[in-house]
Amino acid sequence: MTPEAITPASPHSIRRAVMSQGWYDLTAIHWRYDPSAVQALLPDGFSVDTFDGSAWIGLIPFRMERIRVPHLPAFGPLSTFPETNIRTYIIDPAGRRAVWFFSLDISRLVPALVARLTYRLPYCWGRMSITTSGADGDIRTYTSDRRWPKGGAKSSVAVRIGTELVGGELSDLDHFLSARWALGSTWGHRLLWANVDHPAWRLHRAELLDLDESLVKAAGLPASAGEPIVRWSPGVEVRIERPRILRC
Repeated sequence: MTPEAITPASPHSIRRAVMSQGWYDLTAIHWRYDPSAVQALLPDGFSVDTFDGSAWIGLIPFRMERIRVPHLPAFGPLSTFPETNIRTYIIDPAGRRAVWFFSLDISRLVPALVARLTYRLPYCWGRMSITTSGADGDIRTYTSDRRWPKGGAKSSVAVRIGTELVGGELSDLDHFLSARWALGSTWGHRLLWANVDHPAWRLHRAELLDLDESLVKAAGLPASAGEPIVRWSPGVEVRIERPRILRC
């Protein structure tokens, strides 16, 4: 099996999206991991995707905006909230690449329940915030305090946003970590898959000012080690298709 090529632009167009949403003010913090440690937490059928011999775990806080059914209005206050997810990258039996979520913490209980039932994603509910500070408004602070289904996991992240990466400044690793056009999950022992479509990410350098988190450990992963890769993006508008069962 040869994995599909990584493309900064979406390789497919979703004709019948069942959900639209915005992912804005997003910070991505990634660490190298031993592939075997990550593979041990994945379901049979999905293989951990690697770059430079390593698996990669991301802590991704951002602001979700205007969750909606295409061509219909957003769901008011229920449709906009902070989110922090813990993720890695996978390959399906056909060689297609996607994101795998270990957890997704949000500050709205109803959307967390709906996403658990429909996309079978491990959404959690808690208290969260995003604040802007700094003389130039270039510092973001994201906080998360999980309350359900099992409380105790927290994160506090502060970054300073730097200049935008353009053209050749974007590395192959930047594309590997950001250009993901599907998400994988499971329904019982069956693999689920949903394609995702959005514009190419605009990525900025970012400096990690502060990090105190227990979300990675709560996901069952070993403690992170080494210097992380840190990026920030103003965000994108996203379209997601309905999840479907993979026939392996």
